[in-house]
Amino acid sequence: MRSRVVAALVLVVGTLHPCPAEAELPRPVRRAFADAGLPFDSVAIVVQRVDAKSPLIDHQGDVPMNPASVMKLVTTFAALELLGPGYRWQTDVYLDGPLVDGTLKGNLVIKGRGDPKITIEQWQTLMRELRARGLQRIEGDLVLDRSAFRLPLHDAALFDNEPLRPYNVGPDALLVNFKSVRFAFAANATDNGVDVSVEPPLPQIALGASPSLVDGPCDDWRRLASAAFISQPRAAAATFPGSFARSCGMRDWHVALLDHPSYVHGMFRTYFAEAGGDFGGAVREGRAPLTAPFAILESPPLYDVVRDVNKLSNNVMARQLFLTLATTAEPLPATPEKAVAAVQRWLGQHRLAIPGFAIENGSGLSRVERLTASGLARLLAIANRGAVRDEFATSLAVAATDGTLERRMTDAYAAGRALLKTGSLEGVRALAGYVIDASGTRWILVAFVNHPNAARATPALDHLAEWVFRQADAYARGRR
Repeated sequence: MRSRVVAALVLVVGTLHPCPAEAELPRPVRRAFADAGLPFDSVAIVVQRVDAKSPLIDHQGDVPMNPASVMKLVTTFAALELLGPGYRWQTDVYLDGPLVDGTLKGNLVIKGRGDPKITIEQWQTLMRELRARGLQRIEGDLVLDRSAFRLPLHDAALFDNEPLRPYNVGPDALLVNFKSVRFAFAANATDNGVDVSVEPPLPQIALGASPSLVDGPCDDWRRLASAAFISQPRAAAATFPGSFARSCGMRDWHVALLDHPSYVHGMFRTYFAEAGGDFGGAVREGRAPLTAPFAILESPPLYDVVRDVNKLSNNVMARQLFLTLATTAEPLPATPEKAVAAVQRWLGQHRLAIPGFAIENGSGLSRVERLTASGLARLLAIANRGAVRDEFATSLAVAATDGTLERRMTDAYAAGRALLKTGSLEGVRALAGYVIDASGTRWILVAFVNHPNAARATPALDHLAEWVFRQADAYARGRR
């Protein structure tokens, strides 16, 4: 009896919401995905005019799928609305002791509040500010107050066993320079060897052998460099005993080394000394004193941060932003659970129910995050008519112009006219945002591919964006 009732319910649901068939996709779009070896049940596509009440194309729009980095659209739109485009993070510096003739008779305390974008340049500005305020020498230690976030232990190898990749850096209340180190390679001035420089030049990182300079193509230069990295929480080493081709010119290799406190300690030692300061103390955890800050570092405005998150698909910045959402409704410390609740409340405020929606860290670097194409399309429609429309839309990569789309659709008519967020994981490819056609009509485009062959989907996704630009309006008129 129960099975018959379930079957009947399935029949009713299927009648009210028939499963889209291949034929519902325009023939050129079907052919592009078929040529990529992608079955149609692994693809979800929604195309809709921003001012329309219903989609022009809805293929599996209500099927929850892994969106990869396209999930950043949810995080950034929520942030722009809940925090405001002009929101700024604040990092405070305190003196825990008297300042006597330029010497701090105690510890220097730095309290982080989750700033996603403390770059080397901003850190240097802060160090110069400390010196300008009369701080010359520190007799005590560097104390880090990271209590604004309460996080589970982060395993950088957990996602894909690539713990040194900067995209696997975990969030932190005091994130500095994305906890990343850049190794720069170039032939030396006499063209008989290779110079390897390290930025930032942290004292805890030992640099070993440089690669030999050789002739030949620059095809797989990283493999030929034969890099060996050793990364411990408090110390790291890098050596490159292989070769480097002259034809490579200048190359960069970004690696995540050390733990967060040791990285900040190295940044402070390096750049406080550069500013003329004197510090030789240790680093430890602690809490900021209940006094006024000695100096304050303000972040760039949120709209600038959102632009980096979406155009460059920066995962750790997205995770910092996601955790900051927790502060919009609940007191510190921010936790992933509070951030999830904040996003769910925000969706509820927009009366937007997304079947199977799951958000874990807000960056899309997840195997559990789920989103439907139709749910995201509705969210994009809300964003297009909302108060933060311009800040949100201009944060997206522009086809053939910048960000993750700089080298895509370069010969397409949609070049410069498609504002999109890309998504890429093993087994996942995604594309979502807006396409503005030749008449100025703005279209919403959302496409997810979840399949072992998803890596082949990029040309088909680009073809879909081009189809929207060139043919969506005519296709809509032909269906009236």
